[in-house]
Amino acid sequence: MKEAGIEIAQELDKIDIRDLNLPSVNNADAKFLRTATELRPSLIKQISTPLYWEDSISMMAANGFNTFIEIGPGKVLSGLVRRIAKDSNVLNSEDLRSMNETLTALGI
Repeated sequence: MKEAGIEIAQELDKIDIRDLNLPSVNNADAKFLRTATELRPSLIKQISTPLYWEDSISMMAANGFNTFIEIGPGKVLSGLVRRIAKDSNVLNSEDLRSMNETLTALGI
């Protein structure tokens, strides 16, 4: 995976990455990222290092995030989030019906 990281780094060098308007959570370190300087190496690091997905969910919950949306087929991650952040609202969007249900639940 190191080679894939090198390839990703080369591709990212072609892209103008800017500071984020909203923070993103880095699964490689389980921390919030806000600047382009932080984001680029984080994207590369996530290719070849273990991810701290559970720690990322716990950290978000500890910082007041209480709604999580799983996008894509299945609900495996939704179930994991429910176990990690027990008081959270977990939504799933895998097709048009569930997307509409999610949007309704969010008041959109």
